[in-house]
Amino acid sequence: MPLVFVHGFTTTAEFWREQVEAFSARHQVVRINLPGHGRSPRPEDRSYTIEAFVEDVLKVHRALAIDSAVLVGLSMGGTVAQNFTLSYPERVRALVLVGATPHGLGADVNVDNVLKAIDDLGVVAASQQVIERSFGSVASPALIDFAKNEVAQTPAFVARQAITSLNASDSRARLGEIRVPTLVVVGEEDIITPPSESQTLANNIPNSQLHSLRWAGHFPMLEQPETFNRLLGDFLARHGLPPPRLREEAPSNLQQNV
Repeated sequence: MPLVFVHGFTTTAEFWREQVEAFSARHQVVRINLPGHGRSPRPEDRSYTIEAFVEDVLKVHRALAIDSAVLVGLSMGGTVAQNFTLSYPERVRALVLVGATPHGLGADVNVDNVLKAIDDLGVVAASQQVIERSFGSVASPALIDFAKNEVAQTPAFVARQAITSLNASDSRARLGEIRVPTLVVVGEEDIITPPSESQTLANNIPNSQLHSLRWAGHFPMLEQPETFNRLLGDFLARHGLPPPRLREEAPSNLQQNV
């Protein structure tokens, strides 16, 4: 069963680096770099909205002949994943939402504040400023530096469109239409997408479960990878999908730029 990972606002496929070894021997692991992010092209004549990103995920499914997958979305990627599931339910076997919300982001990254920071500081400094507030209290300086380097790749015109579209997106009235098994994961110290937002997702998606991770902020899959991978592996096993790989098995991983 393919696992398709979608990153968040200004982040990249590398934010899923801790999941590759654990899952790639028994699953096709696809880590998408959304257009304008990471190593993906960033043409100025296309849209960088939630709706456009949903269609980009569909293009990846078609290009790799994926009929159905476990879709895993972080933050903005969680918004993309919700909308993809609502638009193409037949292509989603199960859904995993990490540090996600049904509407926008937390107050700490209000769209007006983000746009003003881009104007005042430039997109690199503005994105890195958000990163500095995104991790939990025990995150290492090296991990924070890694994240700051990754978000520096997203240009201002992409960030502006993406944050504006993310702020406008609202799936609250349609969460009950998501019928696939759903795992919701949030860090207890997440101020970017507060745990209350994850609770709203879990309360309104019928077949869902919520897990909060101690000592983690907005990136629990990076900050507490062993705990996160165990949760994801248990979730897959409960729904008849293979567990994480044994260490002696060789990994297979694809990073897809779109």
